[in-house]
Amino acid sequence: MVLRWTGSCLCGRCRYEFDNDPARAGYCHCSMCRRATGGPFAVLVQLSLSDFRWTGMGPSAYRSSPIATRGFCPSCGTPLYLQYDDDPFIRITLGSLDQPEKIHPNSHYGIEGRLDWVDCGAGLPEEETKERF
Repeated sequence: MVLRWTGSCLCGRCRYEFDNDPARAGYCHCSMCRRATGGPFAVLVQLSLSDFRWTGMGPSAYRSSPIATRGFCPSCGTPLYLQYDDDPFIRITLGSLDQPEKIHPNSHYGIEGRLDWVDCGAGLPEEETKERF
């Protein structure tokens, strides 16, 4: 049986769904993700773009770097996704899922930007940011 995942922004206008379990989930500590989410890190859920679809109003997009765009609700501002150019995956914000408790992050990315007081996910694999702008 294939599980259908659902999620939305705060106001509910931008709704999405996807089939199949996500490929992975992780903490991103890079400065761009911190600024995009307004938090000390982002928790992003990677899934196949071919499994993903918007079921409500589509989000607005912002080109946040030369290689990626970020989506957000134009009504309430909720950060919803990160999409690298020419990538078959989309990374959605874990907090926008209707059942975020069912996914557990399994890695850290952008650790050079991790704030020294962040102590979640101890012992998970860590990786530095590959791209620098």
